[in-house]
Amino acid sequence: MAFLFDTDAISELLRQRPALAYIKWLMNVPREDQFTSAVVIGELYKGAYRSQARERHLTNIENRILPSVTVLPYDLGCANVFGEVRGYLEETGTILPDADIQIAATAIYHGLELVTGNVRHFQRIKKLRINTVLSDSR
Repeated sequence: MAFLFDTDAISELLRQRPALAYIKWLMNVPREDQFTSAVVIGELYKGAYRSQARERHLTNIENRILPSVTVLPYDLGCANVFGEVRGYLEETGTILPDADIQIAATAIYHGLELVTGNVRHFQRIKKLRINTVLSDSR
């Protein structure tokens, strides 16, 4: 099984006291099964540039995160899935932010399970497989 890590799943690793059960689980996931979306990296950069500790966060992104995970682009295949998911959510009146739909679309398109602590948020997306290890660890 391969996984796409949401923004909170990556940020958890940078906390002073990350969830121990999550860390233990992650240690058993082979590096080649660890992915994230370029959209997630954009959210991390946004957070870093808005932070008082900008340089520390930028260094963490460059030196700790990027070497540890394969970053998938948000491309035409993902955009197609985004359109389908966004259309469905609009029809059902359960809108999510576009960035979250883009992240979910990347996971769906690549057949990956999304690791997120925001399970209730993403459960609105029917085709998305969600891993609850982070939310269960908190």
